Amino acid sequence: MTHTLTAKEQSLAKIFSDDYVFTIPGYQRPYAWGRDQAQELLDDLLGALASAPAQLGEAAPYFLGSIVLIKVEASPEATVVDGQQRLTTLTLLLSAVRATVQDVAVQTGITKRIYEHGDVVSATQARYRLLPRERDRDFFRQYVQHENGLQALAQVNTVLPDAQARLRGNALVFMEVLAKLPQAELVRLVQFIITRCYLVTVATPDLDSAYRIFGVLNSRGLDLSATDILKAEIIGALETEVLRDLYTKKWEDEEEDLGRDEFGDLFSHIRMVYRKAKPQGTLLKEFKEHVVPAKHPRTFMDEVLLPMAQAFCELRDADYASTHHAEQVNDHLRWLNRLEFKDWVPPALTFFVRYRQQPEAVLSFFRDLERLGYSMLARKAGVNERIERFSALTGAVEAGSDLSGSASPLQLSPDEQHRTYAALSGPLYETHSPRALALLLLRLDHLMSDGSASYQHEVVSVEHVMPQQPAPNSQWAAWVPDKAVHQLWVHRLGNLALLSRKKNSSASNRDFSWKKAAYFTKGGTTAFALTTQVLQHADWTAEVMQERQNAMLELLETHWRLQGRKSKAALAEALLAELEEAGDAVLFELESSRHGLAAAAKENGKAFTVLAGSQAKLDWTGQPHSYLQLREDLRSSGALKLSEDETHLVFATDTTFKSPSAASATVLGRTDNGRNTWRLKGSSITYAAWQDNLPSSQPATGRLEA
Repeated sequence: MTHTLTAKEQSLAKIFSDDYVFTIPGYQRPYAWGRDQAQELLDDLLGALASAPAQLGEAAPYFLGSIVLIKVEASPEATVVDGQQRLTTLTLLLSAVRATVQDVAVQTGITKRIYEHGDVVSATQARYRLLPRERDRDFFRQYVQHENGLQALAQVNTVLPDAQARLRGNALVFMEVLAKLPQAELVRLVQFIITRCYLVTVATPDLDSAYRIFGVLNSRGLDLSATDILKAEIIGALETEVLRDLYTKKWEDEEEDLGRDEFGDLFSHIRMVYRKAKPQGTLLKEFKEHVVPAKHPRTFMDEVLLPMAQAFCELRDADYASTHHAEQVNDHLRWLNRLEFKDWVPPALTFFVRYRQQPEAVLSFFRDLERLGYSMLARKAGVNERIERFSALTGAVEAGSDLSGSASPLQLSPDEQHRTYAALSGPLYETHSPRALALLLLRLDHLMSDGSASYQHEVVSVEHVMPQQPAPNSQWAAWVPDKAVHQLWVHRLGNLALLSRKKNSSASNRDFSWKKAAYFTKGGTTAFALTTQVLQHADWTAEVMQERQNAMLELLETHWRLQGRKSKAALAEALLAELEEAGDAVLFELESSRHGLAAAAKENGKAFTVLAGSQAKLDWTGQPHSYLQLREDLRSSGALKLSEDETHLVFATDTTFKSPSAASATVLGRTDNGRNTWRLKGSSITYAAWQDNLPSSQPATGRLEA
């Protein structure tokens, strides 16, 4: 289908004609305009009419905004993506004028803009210009579109559903104002509405592109969202009206409990659970493509949405309930929720819906998840790194992998521990954003207070104890006279304190005793253990800062278990030494979180062998290559077979290749430089880096590729 976008300025004479039959789809919110909006619309129209010339044909066009439609050029059928409130209220206003004006010809002309009568002779039914949501459709026809309907509606005294009550209320507003106008003015008003009022119609035949257009045009954030469309499609696919009503209530109950914005966030997290990669399209598009259970409505509702909504609520509120470890788990959740990034939520949801009844496992998982999240905060991990890591963790949870093992994506490698510790040891005030720095210091402060501190301050800021630019003749300069030493310590943990107020640049350079008495405290006390510690010192020397820094780092090192840290250089040196002693066979591994693949191999200098049980991508997606034929030969011979769940291939036996690239191409289903893809088992050292450190006389299959 050609996705042709059209945008036209059209008078209401064109809008309410045979060119359009508007349908409000089920994913739209109920009619929501109240008396204030109805009154404002009518006041605006009457104001514009009052300033119009006697000949209405000479009046300037009066624009009422835009509507977004799903519509093909050849058909009048138009699904309203945005514009429900305007179209419904304008129809209601025309009906109110018809009910008030006495001229039968005018009444008949208005009716033609609202609906066409059916014809007995030609056996045609009435054709309505606007079809509201199905649950309000009969009500709208009886009381708004049909003649004499509004008079009957005014007499209705029963309790109506919210949307219908709003229609009745707005009808009364219109009729009250219109009843005060002279008959000639009523005729002139309806002529102005039909001939001089315009809407911009934006139409596309594609639902997804219409939704994107709506998102651009609708800066006010009205009631349509991707979840509304998904709701209509998922609930609408249920077999019976009873089921649709049942699951609609369940859906709307969860949306109400979470709040509309966070309900949308939940769908983004569910998308990531299944997508396991950085989003490349709209939520609507990717949800349809990747969330397979959404194609089976009851399965999606019962096994995905409802359990994850409950889990999301508990995780967001740090409200885990259990007879064991509940408060410890909730403490970890509170700190996770303080992180600015939320990439940790998809694996957390995936784990929690599976294991929430196992408190020991829950405590272990969220303790380690906090460790991973704050390590990423300290290391300033970028969004791509976070998505890849947490997606790998989601996959590991789904696969039932051992999450406590050193190779688990939940655990920090020795190098990651090293980089976390190095970042915490460094000039944090200089390297990290104020928000990230304040959070790291709050976490440290909580540890220093033995977990008893709570933080409800409206403002938390980080301040230097020793000023950044101390006066030359100040006590600060006497305590730390060497400028290099000052620069070494000024931005590090040992010289930082927390304030429950905004920083005051003029106070920063005051002497130590004044800052302790008037700046670091309120009423002689401070809410932060970190700052209380500062108050206990009479002098502020490099030795004091060193001692304080060591104590702070020891707390963080213990809490986040950074004792196993090793730099890349140290790891590489140790690994190469180990390999020299290990003999001929060297183990390598290849992991692709994007495709959920893991493979292991060994190199003995003569052949590169992929081990049985290794995984390979189901299909070849790259350009034609000799490796494709090699892959097909392995499938034909039975060396590569289909996995039990039919999602990938599995090596049935140890399989020998002439080079690491031939092996990685077979695993990934495309040409690949295996010297960069394969890594020494348990490390980040590539095959190429390993090979470069070999004696020139030692054979390796990768030398054929270098």
